[in-house]
Amino acid sequence: MTGQSRKQKPNREELARIVSDYRETGDSRLQEELVCAYTPLVEALAKKFVRGQIPYEDLIQVGMIGLLASFRRFDPGFGRSFESFAVPTIVGEMKRFIRDKTWSVHVPRRVKELSPKIKRVVDELTVTLQRSPQISDIAARLGVTPEEVLETLEMGRSYLSLSMDSELDADCEGNTFTLFDLIGSEDEGYQHIDQHLLLDRALQVLDHREKEIIQLTFYENLSQKQAGDLLGMSQMHVSRLQRRALAKLREALRVDQEEYYT
Repeated sequence: MTGQSRKQKPNREELARIVSDYRETGDSRLQEELVCAYTPLVEALAKKFVRGQIPYEDLIQVGMIGLLASFRRFDPGFGRSFESFAVPTIVGEMKRFIRDKTWSVHVPRRVKELSPKIKRVVDELTVTLQRSPQISDIAARLGVTPEEVLETLEMGRSYLSLSMDSELDADCEGNTFTLFDLIGSEDEGYQHIDQHLLLDRALQVLDHREKEIIQLTFYENLSQKQAGDLLGMSQMHVSRLQRRALAKLREALRVDQEEYYT
C-alpha cells in the first residue's frame, strides 16, 4: 500500500463511544463523523422503500433526519446497540414520508395510519378465517368501529391519482389519447331545451296560416312584405295575423310556465 495510510472506519464499539460523546457534547465534528459512518445504512434502507414516484434522494434526506434524531435519543443504558435503535427510527421517518406524500388527496392522518393496518389485518384474517374477512371482522381485530373501516377503505381510493394528460391507450392507427380527450363538453344549446319544448307546445295553438307567417318572419327572417308576397296577401294583413299569432303564443307560454312551476 503506497502513500499515506487511509484512516480506518471506526468499528462498532468506537461508533458507540462517538455517539455517546456526541450526546454529551453536541460536537458538530462528531456528528459529521457519525453521519459519514452511517450514510451507507441510510442508503441501504432507502433502496427498500423506493416505489412509484417517490424519489430516492428524498428518502435519503428523510432517512438522515431519522439518523440525526437517533443520535440525540439513543441511550446506551438500555443495553441495545445503536444500530438496532437507529434502524426503526430511520425506517419510521421514511414510512411517514411515504404515507404523507403519496396520497393524491388530503385525508386525515388517522386514515393514513389506519389504512396500512387494515391491509395487514385483511391478509392475516384471510388466512385464519379461510375466507375474505367482513368489515365487522376487521373492525373487531383493530378495535375500531365498522364505520371507521369503511371510511378508510373509501378514502384509500385517493391514494393515487391519474393525470388528465396521462396517455391511456392507442387506436388502430397508433394515435394516443388522454383522459382529457374523453371528457365531454356541455352542449351550448342544452340550457335552451326547456324553452324549445315550451315553444313547440305553444305553436300548436296557431292555425295553419299563423304558423306560416311565424315560420317566414321569425325562422326564415323574411320581412312582412316578403312573407305577404309569398302567401298572396298584403303586408297589412300579414302584420295583423302576426300580432294575433304572437298574442296566442304569449298566452300559451304563460299557461305552460305556470303549470311547469306548480
